[in-house]
Amino acid sequence: MAHPRAKMRRMFELVEPIAAVSFGDAVLGAFLEHGMRTIWDGYFAGRAAALGRVPAEVVHAAFYSFAEGEAARHIPWVWSKVTPDEAIRIRERSSAAALRHRFGALADPPGLDRTIALATRAAFSAPTEGRVLYAALRSLDLPADPVARLWHVTTLLREYRGDGHSIALAANGIAGTEAHVLFAISLGMRPAEFGRLHHLPAARLDAVLGGLRQRGLIDGNSFTAAGRALHGRIEALTDDLAAPAYEVLSPGELDELIAGLEPLTASFPADTST
Repeated sequence: MAHPRAKMRRMFELVEPIAAVSFGDAVLGAFLEHGMRTIWDGYFAGRAAALGRVPAEVVHAAFYSFAEGEAARHIPWVWSKVTPDEAIRIRERSSAAALRHRFGALADPPGLDRTIALATRAAFSAPTEGRVLYAALRSLDLPADPVARLWHVTTLLREYRGDGHSIALAANGIAGTEAHVLFAISLGMRPAEFGRLHHLPAARLDAVLGGLRQRGLIDGNSFTAAGRALHGRIEALTDDLAAPAYEVLSPGELDELIAGLEPLTASFPADTST
């Protein structure tokens, strides 16, 4: 069942903060306690764990938007400190704890039961073809704890959309580091100050920025009209490619899921999404 693109965008806005708790201080701090050198070690260990002990090149391909060599700064080193199975458990446990703290009384069942049931149906209904991170996460056991389950299924929906975003970027000729530049600009940030880019050698980042300027997509640290239009097309296609996950839900059920997620997401600061 096709749903309006605006509803797909709304689901992104609601799912992202819940799933992205995994990239917050509480969860990445838990990885530091298990021997990680930096929060980025924890990021790569936690997000890549479902893929298993694959080479850095595979993680780079699955994550898509990081600079060449970035995954290799963390993979396979992180597996000298934790196994992928341990990383999965650390991420799940600390994410659920962070959400319980954030939600407060909203975390108590049975209030979450219907929302979790609808999100779970959506999260396990989508096709896996071409969705590597989604497929890897979908192969994991579904947590029994309700809050952990909510985190898990929103992470599935996030990575399903994320895999589709990679497809949209590739279809529009935007490579990995370029994607992070465009994302930084869309947030109103100077790319050189963006957390996923600031470590790059200046000459390397300048080359990426220069390429985007030559294509007429950016001017200084801002979008041109052509760049803004391209960004809009990529976001629209990403929303369209996220839609299959929600086709299992009727319009009324999707509205019910949105209504169930809204008070949960309202507990986050406005800038939680990453």
